[in-house]
Amino acid sequence: QKYPRLSFEVWRQSKKAQARKWTLAEIELAREIGKQFASAIQQYILYQQIQNFNANLEKQVQQRTQQLKQATEQQQAVFGVITKIRESLEAKTIFQTTTKEACELLQAERVSVYRFDSDWGGEFVGDFETINPNISNISKLGVNLVWNDTYLQDTQGGRYRYNETFAVDDIYQMGFEKCHLENLEYYQIRAFILAPIFVGDKLWGLLAAYQHTKPRHWQTYEINFLTQIAVQLGVALQQAELLAQTRQQALHLQQSAEQQRILFEVVAKMRESLDLDNIFAASVREVRRSLNADRVGIFHFACDSNLNDGEFVSEDVLPDFPSALGAKIHDHCFGEQYAIHYAQGRIQAVADIYNAGLQDCHLQVLAKFQIKANLVVPLSKGDQLWGLLCIHQCSQPRQWQPSEIQFTTQVAAQLSVAIEQADLLTQTRLQAEQLAQALHDLQQMQTQLIQSEKMSSLGQLVAGVAHEINNPVNFIHGNLNYVNDYARDLLNMLALYQQHCHEINPEIRERAEEIDLDFIIDDLPKMLTSMQIGTERIRQIVLSLRNFSRLDQADMKPVDIHEGIDNTLLILQYRLKAKPEGCAIQVIKQYSDLPLVECYAGQMNQVFMNVLSNAIDALEQQRQSISETHIPTITIRTTVGKIYDNIPSVVIRIADNGPGISQETINRIFDPFFTTKPVGKGTGLGLSISYQIIVDKHGGVFKCDSRPGLGTEFWIEIPMRQQE
Repeated sequence: QKYPRLSFEVWRQSKKAQARKWTLAEIELAREIGKQFASAIQQYILYQQIQNFNANLEKQVQQRTQQLKQATEQQQAVFGVITKIRESLEAKTIFQTTTKEACELLQAERVSVYRFDSDWGGEFVGDFETINPNISNISKLGVNLVWNDTYLQDTQGGRYRYNETFAVDDIYQMGFEKCHLENLEYYQIRAFILAPIFVGDKLWGLLAAYQHTKPRHWQTYEINFLTQIAVQLGVALQQAELLAQTRQQALHLQQSAEQQRILFEVVAKMRESLDLDNIFAASVREVRRSLNADRVGIFHFACDSNLNDGEFVSEDVLPDFPSALGAKIHDHCFGEQYAIHYAQGRIQAVADIYNAGLQDCHLQVLAKFQIKANLVVPLSKGDQLWGLLCIHQCSQPRQWQPSEIQFTTQVAAQLSVAIEQADLLTQTRLQAEQLAQALHDLQQMQTQLIQSEKMSSLGQLVAGVAHEINNPVNFIHGNLNYVNDYARDLLNMLALYQQHCHEINPEIRERAEEIDLDFIIDDLPKMLTSMQIGTERIRQIVLSLRNFSRLDQADMKPVDIHEGIDNTLLILQYRLKAKPEGCAIQVIKQYSDLPLVECYAGQMNQVFMNVLSNAIDALEQQRQSISETHIPTITIRTTVGKIYDNIPSVVIRIADNGPGISQETINRIFDPFFTTKPVGKGTGLGLSISYQIIVDKHGGVFKCDSRPGLGTEFWIEIPMRQQE
């Protein structure tokens, strides 16, 4: 700015002085000023060029930014639509989402989805339109509308086969044929974009954007946007088809797995118990649910009915339909026309019983139970037709699928196996019961033989003891009275002699001192008395043995129960005494006032012997493993009670404070030949025989109660009077 003004001043001054002699310095100054002036002009020109360049560059940047913004917005819009499309893989939802989002983003008046069929005609499967009061009759264009375009049919998709998008700004400027224009005018279409939809490599349909009210110039980005949406729609449809196929396969697999589960359950039921009622109930329930049928039943033919009669023995039916369970059915048509085929393995799958050529008499039976369609598979037992597995559809006819027929056949095969095995099991059980009864009878007989032999041996032992001991003891016992008298007389004579003879021979005095005559005179009567008591004791023991075995009382007679218990304790007295390994076993008697009881005395004494012996065995086993403060004890209690129908009874409870026994042992304690004792110590028959004596012979109760560590108690109860 400075130099141009200076130059102007120089020029103005030069104008005032018309003539002047310029000095060299002024000339040089002027030359310098000119150079600076030229430089300033160049800089000014350059500055203007830079300003213009910057303005153009800014404009280009703004344009490019706007383009990028539009592209970004378009991509964001595409991504937004894609995201919403992919939120669902259900075709109807995809169509609704695509048309709505595309219509709003393009600000079009309508967006539709058109699907080709096999002959390249087609129909609209998706549609969305904006609300516009100025448009009429547009409802003609919408979902389920069939639009067959002869050009597309003749060319099998036309230009769209080559993945071309077609955009029309105004239908009247495109030179369409009259028939084509008439179709477009009928639906009030003025402008449109059609983008192909490919599913895989196959042209599936078209994505269309329509303008109804006026022409529209479609921008390139709008055409690209609809094309991209069509591509993504094709991908979504492909995924939806894959999902549908996957779901269908999963459904088939699920059905197959469910059917296999049902088969496994039928087999499992067979292996559990072969209870046909449970197997049938589980089978019909699961088969009906698996096949979604109205009724599933198992029909069993009556024996000797020539397959004309039978009944449903198991059923699962919906509440809306009548039950066939237990219904007696007579169908001579079946026996004459159909039974022979089922016996040969025929399977009947009828989609509609009224269009299957069935006999009228057979139709009447089916109509009783509102059957519209049925699937019937035979059930066999060996080579014989046992019954039928029936699947009924009562609400409507039904086309039975091969997989359903195969599944039903597999179930019927397993049920046939179950029927045959159940029959074999019944026969086996019957044989097993017969064998078990025979074994029980054999054991009973063996037990009775052992018992008889034992009692016989005991009787022989007692008889021998009575014969060998009783007579000598009686002889000694009887003579002791005389010996006692003789000794008393001799002692009296000796006393008289000592009284009247004052002079005693020294030899006699010496001998009297040597034998301690005074002690003999004092001790001899005591000795004789002790011998008499001893022989009496022996006689009592012999009598107890006789009373215990009751050899003289084989019949049922009134008996003193307490006497029997005391006799048993007397025999076992040697086992109750103290031993080096432990103290004596204490016996506590808590007797009530009992009347005489009608029973087999010898057998009752045998029961007391067995129970008391076991109690002593348990206490002896425990002697070495417990503290010295523990006193082994057997407690015997007797009371009057009521048994069964208030029949008067006596109760004998024999308890010990031994180690006790487990519940598992209690469950088997009365079994013949069961014993917990070492080999050679027990036969396992004592308690079994005792059980028979109390329960079978006397109609009583014999039970055991025990808790480990607390001891064991046996409960013996018999009626006071035996019932005739």
